[in-house]
Amino acid sequence: MEYGLIGAKLGHSYSPALHARLGDYDYRLYERTEAEFVELMARRDFKGLNVTIPYKKVAFAHCDVLSDTARAVGCVNTLVVRPDGALYGHNTDIGGFLALARRAGIDLAGRKVVVLGSGGASLTVQAAARQSGASAVVVVSRGGPVDYEALYRDHADAGILVNATPVGMYPDNGRAPADLGRLPALRGVLDVVYNPDKTALVLDAEARGIPAAGGLYMLVGQAREAAELFTGHPIDEAVAEDLYARLRGEVLNLVLVGMPGCGKTTLGRRLAERMRRPFVDCDAEIERRAGRGIPEIFAADGEAAFRALEAQVLADVGREKGQVIATGGGAVLRPENVRALRQNGVVALLERRLDALPTEGRPLSKSPEALAAMWAVRAPKYRAAADFTIDNNGSPEEALARTEEAFHEAAGR
Repeated sequence: MEYGLIGAKLGHSYSPALHARLGDYDYRLYERTEAEFVELMARRDFKGLNVTIPYKKVAFAHCDVLSDTARAVGCVNTLVVRPDGALYGHNTDIGGFLALARRAGIDLAGRKVVVLGSGGASLTVQAAARQSGASAVVVVSRGGPVDYEALYRDHADAGILVNATPVGMYPDNGRAPADLGRLPALRGVLDVVYNPDKTALVLDAEARGIPAAGGLYMLVGQAREAAELFTGHPIDEAVAEDLYARLRGEVLNLVLVGMPGCGKTTLGRRLAERMRRPFVDCDAEIERRAGRGIPEIFAADGEAAFRALEAQVLADVGREKGQVIATGGGAVLRPENVRALRQNGVVALLERRLDALPTEGRPLSKSPEALAAMWAVRAPKYRAAADFTIDNNGSPEEALARTEEAFHEAAGR
């Protein structure tokens, strides 16, 4: 054992991918019982470890030397065996959280910071807020002295809101732990949850024009700080930025929206092959679930029934990651569909001349006049939903290259 992440049950972790790009050392995942973990700390036959649930407090109790940050939080998530054999314990959570806040442009100094939740993540955020000079730190929990009704009644002047609960985390996407409409003074929202990329809380904040970010960059910041301890060398922030962009580029969906017949399915299939990703055709998935074609659904049940089924498909597909998704032409008509697609996706609008769009077999675009009327209604919705636009009137190769390049640029923002 050299370096790695240790815990009771690890499952999927971004840590190996992060550390592979941060340092030239062997980093692996280690699942151990508590007894095995305690024995390992006593033997100290490793160089450095990241520690996760449920061993952070156990690690704290067995260290010879603790950083001030670890003492402030009361737990350890990074262990290093020093040359003299002493076991040094540190906590990179605070540094990771502050890196997240800085990148989002959210300043905690002089502001009332409300922290949702009272668990381990909450302790990290509380310590970071105090370290940053917050004017007040308010902890909100259902069973604590400040519950959610007390939040809205007594702390509507909160400047920063941080979610340190698992509410809204995959697979329970779409739930927000607080009503931002009842907190009119907010100037920043942060969520330590990183799956989905944008939780319902982050999407709510963006819709109100409030600076907001999910927790993925906190992971990068934590890994960077741990790697500096492991190697003994500083790592430039530009390396962390590049790592963040690469990671988001790997996990986010590329979502194609646009008018019926603009090339979403054809381009999507080729992009999926090129990027080595699963391809999801939402219209095909609707037909599979319904057991009949879309024209049949419209004829038998009407547009409302089709849109309801479409919304369910988009909610299910948008919850997952790392896909190329081709949507139906009307996917952007419902705000909840756009939110479902944006939670884990970069959205590309494909545009093609109306006179080049097909009309045969399409229930809502049977004629050039119908297409023109449809475009007038949908164009603003397409543009509001999209991160970038691709002109799909030229060669497929040009569209492929431009779309992939624009996707990775957007993923790094």
